[in-house]
Amino acid sequence: MTSDSGIPGSERPGEPTRGHTDAPARLGVTKTYKLYIGGAFPRSESGRVHPVHDSHGEFLANAARASRKDVRDAVAAARKAFGGWSSATAYNRGQVLFRVAEVMEGRRAQFVAEVAAAEGVSTGTAESTVNATIDRMVWYAGWTDKLAAVLGAANPVAGPYFSFSVPEPTGVVGILAPQQSSLLGLVSVVAPVLAAGNTCVVVSSTERPLPAITLAEVLATSDLPGGVANLLTGDAAELAPWLASHADVNALDPSGVPDSLRAEIERSSAGTVKRVLDVRPGEQDWTREPDIRRLREFTEIKTVWHPVGM
Repeated sequence: MTSDSGIPGSERPGEPTRGHTDAPARLGVTKTYKLYIGGAFPRSESGRVHPVHDSHGEFLANAARASRKDVRDAVAAARKAFGGWSSATAYNRGQVLFRVAEVMEGRRAQFVAEVAAAEGVSTGTAESTVNATIDRMVWYAGWTDKLAAVLGAANPVAGPYFSFSVPEPTGVVGILAPQQSSLLGLVSVVAPVLAAGNTCVVVSSTERPLPAITLAEVLATSDLPGGVANLLTGDAAELAPWLASHADVNALDPSGVPDSLRAEIERSSAGTVKRVLDVRPGEQDWTREPDIRRLREFTEIKTVWHPVGM
């Protein structure tokens, strides 16, 4: 092979050699994501997966399709972790959630790309969404050590007694994450549950699970103890009834449940005397500033009477 000068081997470094084509196109490695249960990333017990596409129908990856057994395993992991998380100091829980926000900030570019692909928005809009998501995690982290002062009280009584009302976490909370808002909506429903001292089992958006999977990776590499938050991907309509009827789930947030299933979910929850969050129409706008209602909904108020002088 000769160069333009006719001298063999005199081609300039970095220039393509005439008569040669570029390297053959590389076949990308298709990713198959797993579930997040008990601080680990197991495959679905069923072995099922489902394809995930972007807003234009282009294939992105495969996600695990959770089964009823996976729901049971996730609830068991959440129950096991509840004692340690609920008994941690409120200040410590706030530190952990702030650390989650720090790790999210470090993976900000990945979240932006995944939100843009999942929700079909511009990069600028996705950046605003991710910024709001991280800020929301910080906002709820700041509430952990203020709940007792705001929701609790020293009650006036007649007699030689003290009476105190103290907020306590409800227990294991099942969360059906919003279907359209793949990250901001997800964090808006998960963060208050964790801030109040509960553990949770989360079913992500069916068609837009990748931001939730990345959030699970963030939780696994932050200081959050394994089992406090468990994330399942798959068909939300399939998993919702099993989560609602599980006797060891104490409360349910049905934000991502289709309206056609809402009545069935509420009936299933009533069978185990489960608290079901009343999802109000305006709350589906996740860009609105948060309030403490979701913190209040997943706490119980314990009133203690204590004799004076004892």
